[in-house]
Amino acid sequence: MDTWLAIASRRETRDYAQRAIPENVVRTILDAGRLAGSAKNRQPWRFLLVEDESARARLADAVFEPTNVQGARLVVAIVGRGGLDTGRCAQNMLLAAWNAGVGSCPNGQRDPAAARAALGLEDEEIAAVLTFGYPARERHPERHTPEDWSARADRKALDELVERV
Repeated sequence: MDTWLAIASRRETRDYAQRAIPENVVRTILDAGRLAGSAKNRQPWRFLLVEDESARARLADAVFEPTNVQGARLVVAIVGRGGLDTGRCAQNMLLAAWNAGVGSCPNGQRDPAAARAALGLEDEEIAAVLTFGYPARERHPERHTPEDWSARADRKALDELVERV
């Protein structure tokens, strides 16, 4: 998929099909995170794949929308301090997933301490909880041009955001 089409057509997916994500696609998603740029190439993150049902249930209770975690086929906790670098890492993963037809959603933590406890973390932060899965309702990014997707987005107009100084 064209990069601009992937960016313009990607929407949060919260309702996932029961279809498994192939291991090579999972690996691509994770590798996209690994490849994100970071200050002085520190790569201040690691990825926890939340596969244990008990841990997943406890994590679901700690995020704002538990059904995102409960229905996902892949749950990745990015462990590390939040900020620009981990944001770049997460966005790479979300776009790589969409490139493979896999939907995704970043999940905010309602209770960060409970989220850490669910994953057995004591002194580390969870920068992001990402959920992935094939969309329950099939999507077709190619049905519109990137410009059409951009125009259809529920976002402020570019003119409202850009200022020249």
